[in-house]
This record gives sequence, C-alpha cells and structure tokens, in this order.
Amino acid sequence: MDLDERLSSLIAAFYPDERKRPGYARLAQLIRESTGRTISGTYLWELTTGRKRNVTLEQLAVLAEFFGVPLEYFVNDEVSRQVDAQLKLAVALRDTKVRSLALRAEGLSSASLDALLTIVNEVRRVENLEQVSEKGEPPPTRPQDNPPHDDPHAEDRPDRPGARRS
Repeated sequence: MDLDERLSSLIAAFYPDERKRPGYARLAQLIRESTGRTISGTYLWELTTGRKRNVTLEQLAVLAEFFGVPLEYFVNDEVSRQVDAQLKLAVALRDTKVRSLALRAEGLSSASLDALLTIVNEVRRVENLEQVSEKGEPPPTRPQDNPPHDDPHAEDRPDRPGARRS
C-alpha cells in the first residue's frame, strides 16, 4: 500500500461518515491543535491523493502522532497490515449492533463461542462477504477449499473434508 492509500485509510477510519469528515484545511487545523506542529491542508490533500510523494520523516511523525499510529505504519507493510486490522475492528465496534453482539457473547462457553463463530462465518459466506481470520485479515486460500470443478467425483474423495463416506 502506498502512502496515499495509508493516509486515506487512516482518515476513513477516524471519520467513517464521509458527510461528517473534515476537509483538508480543517484536518490540518486539528493536526496543528493536537500536535502543535504545522502541516497545510493543501499538502495533506496532495499526499492523500498521491500528487505528492516526497514527505519528510518529520511530517510522517506529525501524521503518526495525530492518528495515534507508529511511524512505521507509513513505511512497513507488516505494521500497516496490523494497524489496519486493528482500525477495522475499532470501526466495526462503533456499530451498535456489532458491539451489542460482542457484549452478549461475554461469558459464553468456548463451545458456544465456536458455534457462534461458525454461524457468523456461514452468514458471511451466504452474503458473499470475505471470510475473516482471527487477526482480522482474510484467511489464505487452501487448494482443498476449492476442488476442481471438472472432477465429477471430487465430493466422493475420502481425503477431502466433508466428503461423503460409503
């Protein structure tokens, strides 16, 4: 992910409602008030749209401080993935229904939690949503999850999970 995508991702996570999202001049003012350091609205716009890519370490530090992310977020793909997964969870928990579901799950047995996860994963599959791993990232695709369609006996192979047994 490039700097413009990372910065856009942070802005969207902090201001998910586009109608209430501050403009770049207002965002620059908020950054100035929060960090005591200056960055212009025009420069923010240029960074976010990818028109400017030359950014100093000091400017990245200002952005990292304002958004509460490690400086490495802007330069390290692994750190960026981890932070994005955490931000995605934080944004999801803003939804009252998601938060309500999570709170109601508190205290349930491990078996009940496993059953709920199975149900949620199945609903996500039915609604054609990407499956999510424990880290908040899409799970890697395994070949056995997608048997070849040209094998008429693929369901009957005993080495495949869920295969019919004779």
